[in-house]
Amino acid sequence: MSLQKCDKMIKRILMPAVVCWSAMTAAGQSSAGKFQPVDFAQVSIQDSFWSPILDRLRRVTLRACILYTETKTGRIRNFEKAALRKGEHEGKYYDDSDVYKALEAIGYVLHMGRDSMLEKTADEWIDKIAAAQLPDGYIDTYFTLTGIDKRWTDMEKHEDYCAGHLIEAGIAYYKATGKRKLLDVGIRMADHMDSTFRLRNRHWVPGHEEIELALVKLYSLTHNPSYLKLSEWFLDQRGHGYGKGAIWDEWKKPGYCQDDVPVKAQRRIEGHAVRAMYLYSGAADVESATGDSSYWEALESVWQDVVGRNLYVTGGIGAEESNEGFGLPYHLPNREAYCETCASVGMVFWNQRMNGLSGDAKYADVLERSLYNAALDGISLSGDRFFYGNPLASPGDVTRKEWFGTACCPSNISRLLASLGGYIYGVSSNAIWVNLYIQDTATIAMGSNTVGITQHTRYPWNGAVQLQVSPEKEASFELHIRIPGWLERPVPGGLYTYTDRSWQRPELFINGRRADFKLVQGYAILARKWKKGDRVDLRFPMKVRLIEANPFVKADSGRLSLQYGPLVYCVESAENAQLVQNMTIRPEARFTVQYEPAFLGGINLIRWQTFINGRRVESLAIPYYSWDNRTPGEMEVWLPVDDKMPGAESR
Repeated sequence: MSLQKCDKMIKRILMPAVVCWSAMTAAGQSSAGKFQPVDFAQVSIQDSFWSPILDRLRRVTLRACILYTETKTGRIRNFEKAALRKGEHEGKYYDDSDVYKALEAIGYVLHMGRDSMLEKTADEWIDKIAAAQLPDGYIDTYFTLTGIDKRWTDMEKHEDYCAGHLIEAGIAYYKATGKRKLLDVGIRMADHMDSTFRLRNRHWVPGHEEIELALVKLYSLTHNPSYLKLSEWFLDQRGHGYGKGAIWDEWKKPGYCQDDVPVKAQRRIEGHAVRAMYLYSGAADVESATGDSSYWEALESVWQDVVGRNLYVTGGIGAEESNEGFGLPYHLPNREAYCETCASVGMVFWNQRMNGLSGDAKYADVLERSLYNAALDGISLSGDRFFYGNPLASPGDVTRKEWFGTACCPSNISRLLASLGGYIYGVSSNAIWVNLYIQDTATIAMGSNTVGITQHTRYPWNGAVQLQVSPEKEASFELHIRIPGWLERPVPGGLYTYTDRSWQRPELFINGRRADFKLVQGYAILARKWKKGDRVDLRFPMKVRLIEANPFVKADSGRLSLQYGPLVYCVESAENAQLVQNMTIRPEARFTVQYEPAFLGGINLIRWQTFINGRRVESLAIPYYSWDNRTPGEMEVWLPVDDKMPGAESR
């Protein structure tokens, strides 16, 4: 097929109002699962919490990524040298991936509104990337500059990982601008990999997963079944002893990259956290695209192991710095917590897919927890400083950095936040699913009809949400509204519970009248004939909840943490007179919550009384994501319970 014909075909595919990353249903292909996500491009966010973050992302964060990518490090120079086929490679062998992730984030941002500086920079980078591609489609600056004869010899060297990010960037930039040069580079690399591996049946186990989910995205866009088959082939290679490279040959730990057991037979989480999240996201995508439900038992079993034994209260994962991943079950130290930002981004990816496959809100509950706490903590309120790891306690020596030698996190959190609109809604043949509460306007295609949704809310600061539903043509369908799991329990799996076990019952109104609803898998289902201007009002009661951990989590024994709505709180020395290490809390404490618009970008501040050295002291807690945005100081998420002075907290 000529490039011109392929271009016309892809444009026809992209014409419908909704194009989901895994939009097999919309494209008329088989698809498993309950619903597909509504593409971020169909959602416009105008939210008091998220819009300032997205504006800083465009103005500050991406420009910081550009500065370090093309000036302060050799990432772009590597492509320039590779185009000439000469010169020394600078940096790490996986640095190409950071360029691609930044381009993906730029693509999402350009969807929100054109930015001539960002687009000009992206186009210049893309020209250099295209020039570095070899005639057979292969592209990787490390091997081009250090020895092309060594390519595809070490499964740990991230060639396929970089290719996956290339493909995702090409898709995002094409959707944003209609420019397909980067997409074509990704397609040629995918074709090169397909002819190198699957057709020759040459064993290959990606040391760092990512290519699997990227290939399904490419299949969803082009409808070329080779990409879906190649993704499934990569999944099937794992767990059979085929792995070769530094991890396998030197460390002798195939579990580090989830290669000790075939994917469909895996039942517990292990190894590197980011690699695991990308693997299970890819497996979920393949199940959605093929209808092969034999992945589900593995996916659900591993997920239960994560949330039941290996999840931080912030939604972070991967406690161990030594392997950037999982250790022994229930070993969740706070000060030494690794909780890589990229792993939290991966938790959002994976849980969205599990949510779509099952229609169960418990996955969206975990997605929300990871997004608002562990992932958002990875970027400063100024937008130009970052956490690689995200501890839950600090003696005062932990602070965000401008950049890292391995700089996966800044561009990864950028692409997640820039695509935020794609996590709010889902759509099936007869239903719209509301998963996140973010003020926005959306246009959602349902067969031959189009449904407009406008959401008004100040979530997460309060629990009032209004949805205006306006179908182009009056129609009967279901609205599935997620009732946040935090109203009853912090997270599924029983790892954490509230000291107050009460159920905070939500209220729901349709056009001003109280509505009864059926609760199915965490969703309130409203089935009716909808017309333009119909209004749904939700009231999620919010109060400070105290959380206690499972007794097996020794690090949190005798301690409590605070939560308000979806946000986990912490105490920081900046507003607590350097007394953080001495602070305690009582289960019967009385809390006051007040919104402070000029403090830390606008937050709900929690106050309560405690005793320190026999003196009554007012204690203050801030959202976990907002710590370390002033002078570095002490921080704690889990506070010791004060059981020595009964009634001291009452007033």
